[in-house]
Amino acid sequence: MKINEPFVEKILTTFINEELSKFQYKKGILGLSGGLDSSVCASLAAKALKPGNVFALIMPYGKIFSDDVKEAQKLAQALGIKFKIIDITPMVDIYFSNHPTEDRILKGNKMARERMSILYDFSAREKGLILGTSNKTELLLGYGTIHGDMACAINPLGDLYKTQLKQLAKHLGIPEKIRKKTPSAGLWAGQTDEKEIGLDYNKIDKILFHLVDKRMPKKEIIASGFKKTDVDKIISLIKNSEFKRKLPIIPKISARTIGHDFLLPYDWGK
Repeated sequence: MKINEPFVEKILTTFINEELSKFQYKKGILGLSGGLDSSVCASLAAKALKPGNVFALIMPYGKIFSDDVKEAQKLAQALGIKFKIIDITPMVDIYFSNHPTEDRILKGNKMARERMSILYDFSAREKGLILGTSNKTELLLGYGTIHGDMACAINPLGDLYKTQLKQLAKHLGIPEKIRKKTPSAGLWAGQTDEKEIGLDYNKIDKILFHLVDKRMPKKEIIASGFKKTDVDKIISLIKNSEFKRKLPIIPKISARTIGHDFLLPYDWGK
């Protein structure tokens, strides 16, 4: 799972530049949380598009994650990219004042979708495309909010596991404080990804790598030293979140159907 960092950087910066160009866009928009994934995405975007063409939105919920806001602001300033801080508290609180719940997951999902709603508004205002910040680990497990943090126009990070992103982050010069921060989706105070999933990322990524990249049968993975309960849990998470990784399924009626056999609309007419 060791990556060639300079080579990966070249692939991803080229990808960002070329994909935006295909749709006649010059600007990239992203949500910057102060965490590892969005910091890597911001750094890649600044290199690919030039800092003046990158716009980051820092969207805290109140003062719960004030340190993250400071780290995000520092990184944006260091990269030379434009940024804006928008507190999502009023929008989220007004909704839950009318539709109260004690379910922290529901509140977290609403926060993620509120942030994405704001990102898409600024995407139109700035005439830029939204860059996704979900990594391969999160996408495979479905660990993200559909139409929230999983939404985007293109996703430069989607084929890198969390542990591989750490390697790339070090190569890109992302501050150590961000690189060593405990991964959190920022859903509530004290929330961490690994606590919620029930496994640490090193173990998760190794199991996923064997299952997905090496296509090893479950029996062989267990025989290599992984617990059956852990492997079963990962397989279950992959299967149950498949709908998050696809466009909504369309029943095929015509000769050419979106998502089935009409797959590259930007090549139309070329």
